[in-house]
Amino acid sequence: MGEPGIILKYGMMTDDKFLEKANKFLILQNTEGKFFTFEEYKLATEVLQKNKDGKQVILYTTDPVQQDAFIQQALAKNYVVVKLETIIDNGFVSQMEMKWENVQFVRVDSDIVDNLVDKQEVIESVLNKDEETKLKELFGMKVPDLNVTVDVKGLSAEAPPVIATRPEFMRRMKDMASMQGGMGAFYASMPDEVTLTVNGNHPVYKNILAEPEKEKQEKIVHNLADLALLSQGLLKGNTLTNFINRSVELMG
Repeated sequence: MGEPGIILKYGMMTDDKFLEKANKFLILQNTEGKFFTFEEYKLATEVLQKNKDGKQVILYTTDPVQQDAFIQQALAKNYVVVKLETIIDNGFVSQMEMKWENVQFVRVDSDIVDNLVDKQEVIESVLNKDEETKLKELFGMKVPDLNVTVDVKGLSAEAPPVIATRPEFMRRMKDMASMQGGMGAFYASMPDEVTLTVNGNHPVYKNILAEPEKEKQEKIVHNLADLALLSQGLLKGNTLTNFINRSVELMG
């Protein structure tokens, strides 16, 4: 969506009378190139994308290339992901959540796919409590410039072994702060909050937990964590170099 789309969104954010009319003309494009009006999107997603509170969840991407792995997981559940890629869209989604009734915007990489539309469905992990505790300890490595929280959950066996996500609210606040000066810029420079969700049902962990060499076990887990961070563009500089060197070493 080019400049006319930006102007339309700005008008919707700032003028409620304009919003009433513009709701009919706003066009959303999904990641597969199909266009929807707001009402068409709600109709197309009303069955699968309503959360436990009855809110319509609009899944969106700000970077279809960087977030492709998360988009593919969402598409596999028949979710519809729209593209919101302009500089105004961070403010737009926050404003529309207040102005549109029973609507919630969720960025496609802000959580594991099972949680994007919160329906309070629970999948049990095949790991016992001791194994979950051990994995949580193994993934508890320090990562420079990141505040990392580790959560072991039961996901489908086909889901990735570990997924890195940035909480929707915190990411929005940092994105908005980065556009401001003074204290806003200071807040934007603070370490990112990242959750590593470890898929307790992935078959790789039975082998990892059975690995007798503690050092090799730690390196494999570190690589899995780094791969997840890499998918979010959060592996840079020395941490990226260490990941590459460790990967080559594990191949030997």
